[in-house]
Amino acid sequence: MPERRPFFDLDHPFFRPLWIRVAVVAACLGWAGVELSAGAPGWAILFGALGAYSAWRFFVTFTPRDPED
Repeated sequence: MPERRPFFDLDHPFFRPLWIRVAVVAACLGWAGVELSAGAPGWAILFGALGAYSAWRFFVTFTPRDPED
């Protein structure tokens, strides 16, 4: 049986460089700010939560996998 992988695989080797992880978190939280300033609190909450979750996964519990051959 093949190994099951989550839909959002934040341990993928693509996210190994620090600048990519910082850019993803900054883009999510920045877009939450844009949505909040535009008066769309629902979207701001969604992108803010996505930014907070990705920050947790990228900087607290990040364990990148080795690239598969």
